[in-house]
Amino acid sequence: MKKLRIATRRSRLALVQTQWVADAVRRVDPSIEIEEIHVSTEGDRVTDKPLYQIGGKGLFVSEVEAYVARGEADVAVHSLKDVPGDQEPAPGLGLLCFPAREDPHDVLLTRDGVDLMSLEAGARVGTTSLRRASQLRAHRPDLAFDTLRGNVETRLRRLDEGDFDAIVLAAAGLRRLDLLDSRPHVRLPTEVCLPAVGQGTLALEGRLDDEALRALLAPLEDPTTRLVTEAERAYLTHLQGSCRVPIAGHARLLEGARLSMVGLVGDVDGERLLRASSDIYLRGRDAATRIEEARALGLEVAEALIERGARELMREAEAAVRRREKLN
Repeated sequence: MKKLRIATRRSRLALVQTQWVADAVRRVDPSIEIEEIHVSTEGDRVTDKPLYQIGGKGLFVSEVEAYVARGEADVAVHSLKDVPGDQEPAPGLGLLCFPAREDPHDVLLTRDGVDLMSLEAGARVGTTSLRRASQLRAHRPDLAFDTLRGNVETRLRRLDEGDFDAIVLAAAGLRRLDLLDSRPHVRLPTEVCLPAVGQGTLALEGRLDDEALRALLAPLEDPTTRLVTEAERAYLTHLQGSCRVPIAGHARLLEGARLSMVGLVGDVDGERLLRASSDIYLRGRDAATRIEEARALGLEVAEALIERGARELMREAEAAVRRREKLN
């Protein structure tokens, strides 16, 4: 393979992530020529509405994916948390590679570094995520959660200018942009804010039958990230939740080949949060068997939530969001 065409969104974070992939590929094959194809997606263009009102996070994925489907790019770079669990790749395409996961946690950023419980009552907190708002409301129902869209730099600027008292962002994006350590922030523990499925993970999508591409990307694959990702996405797919429902899921590979996972479904006001967790010891001797074990764990956690009423709660949450959309 002499040339690799990489499709990506145009945001600075997406370009930094793509550059990381390009550099990693060059370490595998220094002779390869790399072309970046920058795509403006509807999710990037429409920034005055919450994502769930304009089609969900899949808006960041489908237009980039289309370049690969049409043969105009060889691989697409996605933030995995933007890839819907109920959305199959275009025919002939697949998620070929998951590089090592960055920190999956959420962080609370303020101008002075205070933590969640120290914010004053009525403080305005910016986030576009129903998942984040639902969980944080459960701990601080007296805070005001407002929509905050735009790229990372835009969101940080609005915090600095006083539009918000605090904002919540993914640690992974801030680390990749080298912005986290220079900012007052508090890393939110999973007990307070369980991450989104796939948060912190990059997904490289390409043609399933492109053997040269698969061989080129194989050294970038991280086996641990593959296992936790397969568990989380099996969980999300089985729940059949939409972008209008607060859903979280986080898997970890612990010592002794123990794979642990926690899942959460909530209502939009944070008044009711359902949690379920489980773990297994991976017994498979080959990668394919261990992946199937990981998927089975994700299904088990999803089923536990369903037994506790998750499907009904998801219907109620979606109806509540749709009512709010009509009012707005």
